[in-house]
Amino acid sequence: MAIFKGAGVAIVTPMKNNEEVNYDKLEEIINMQIDGGTDCIVIAGTTGESACLSMEEHKEVIEAAIKFTNHRVPVVAGTGSNCTATAVQLSKEAEEAGADGLLLVSPYYNKATQSGLIAHYSKVAREVKTPIILYNVPGRTGCNILPETVAYLVKNEPNIVALKEATGNLAQASKTMNLCDGKLDLYSGEDGLVLPLMSIGGIGVISVWSNIAPTDVHNLCQSFFDGDLERARQIQMKGLPLIDALFSEVNPIPVKTAMNMMGMEVGPLRLPLSAMGEAAKAKLREEMVTYGLLK
Repeated sequence: MAIFKGAGVAIVTPMKNNEEVNYDKLEEIINMQIDGGTDCIVIAGTTGESACLSMEEHKEVIEAAIKFTNHRVPVVAGTGSNCTATAVQLSKEAEEAGADGLLLVSPYYNKATQSGLIAHYSKVAREVKTPIILYNVPGRTGCNILPETVAYLVKNEPNIVALKEATGNLAQASKTMNLCDGKLDLYSGEDGLVLPLMSIGGIGVISVWSNIAPTDVHNLCQSFFDGDLERARQIQMKGLPLIDALFSEVNPIPVKTAMNMMGMEVGPLRLPLSAMGEAAKAKLREEMVTYGLLK
């Protein structure tokens, strides 16, 4: 059984002006997401500025999200690291807190070999029982989890059940699905490719776009499940210019900027992430107006 189907939000970590985590605001935006139809809360991932959270904060943010969600939808916790021991520790803590799934980005900077990736993921998988989503985003990590590696892991580690696919390479994603013989749940890691990924067997998305338009992203997925491909196509196409603006600078700079424009008051970014450039910010505002999020 899949951890979730549909739209999972890669939720931001709201900050106070002094850059402390704003837990009251986190509860508020989780409630807003669930009210908007989001099917899963994905906490402490890239969009949640996990790389800038201390180990203690990482644990506390995950625990808070599980508490605030209160079993209304599944919670997937980002527990990946470029250190296998750290990934194991984070994964165990998230499991103890009650996470429904774990999202494990491939080791970054180290640039593991494919055999190293197998050893890394196998080690984490054998230390926990919670279902694991592999996260392949070579544009950030410098490390590509090849289709053969995904297939080996899915077939040999029972709790490795899914892949967040963010290579932008549909041919690679198709090969991965083919090699996994129906044993892999595929989630799009790119908002601009939700519908194409679902057409080759994907069951949803882990979405940045959902932070500002949760109902639309849910409806895109649900329309596909309902067989209304034209409606799904229309939602995907409408979103493309906005999605481009949301990735015009390094994520999550634009999405936090957008949420603040909408009055959500999610606060600043932590360095080395910096304020959005004025030209890109103006273009983002323009696309938000066109989309209907701002007047």
